[in-house]
Amino acid sequence: MAREVTRLVEWVDKSGGLAHRRAAEDAGFPLAARRAAVRGGDLRRVKRDWLATAAAPADLLTAAENSGSLTCVSAARRRGWWMPEDAPDDIHIRLDPHASSPTSAVTAHWTHRIAPAPGFGLLDSVEDTLAHIAQCLPPESAQIVWNSALKIEKLTPSAVRRVRWPSRQARHCADRASDQSDSGLETILVVRLSGWGIPMRQQVVLLGRPVDLLIGERLVVQTDGFAHHSTSAQRGKDVAFDAQLVLNGYTVLRFTYAQVVHDWDAVERTIARAIAAGAHLAS
Repeated sequence: MAREVTRLVEWVDKSGGLAHRRAAEDAGFPLAARRAAVRGGDLRRVKRDWLATAAAPADLLTAAENSGSLTCVSAARRRGWWMPEDAPDDIHIRLDPHASSPTSAVTAHWTHRIAPAPGFGLLDSVEDTLAHIAQCLPPESAQIVWNSALKIEKLTPSAVRRVRWPSRQARHCADRASDQSDSGLETILVVRLSGWGIPMRQQVVLLGRPVDLLIGERLVVQTDGFAHHSTSAQRGKDVAFDAQLVLNGYTVLRFTYAQVVHDWDAVERTIARAIAAGAHLAS
């Protein structure tokens, strides 16, 4: 039995530190081994259905302890979606409307599911996560996260518009959803500038490379994010590409992450001045 317990604990660790009892059954671990592991302190039983080791992630463990699903900003972070700096950092879980109150300090979303959750339901579906984000974050921040989700989850705008969203906020995000942004910075640009009434296109290929945003015919706006421009070699390539664009008649404005996120007024004013000078118009 000791050998079986050791194998079980190793398997739960490889499963991320948290595993459902049915998954353990399917993997061939008998009830006796599971009980022995819990009795010996090698595993912790969570709400009857979950087995946890010391390596269990705190957010998923909290969801299991409350018989809920990780959702909203918590699920978005776990899925790797781009998140605004001012987004809430507490744990958000979805609970059924008539479920017991949570026993932990969490933000609870009391809703019926839009779509079945993957696996054993500890992480909310993409659709439910988006629906909660639409109601929990300010409209602009919600749209940024939505657009990031479309890119990462390989969803099309038409697909999300077919979902039967339960709230006006979610339907608004779906109507404006785009899968063209390579980063949250691009989405910030598009969302904030879209009301200007000037044609804007994302990821247009110019001189063999896509640009972040093309305003009109000749004004290119590029953004430098943390992950994509972290080396001097990459930075050198970007500067060389900008120079080629300028030599071919384009006006290029490049902004850093800090400028877009923390000094938006200056960014907006710079782009507006370029438009006032006709930089977006074909010569």
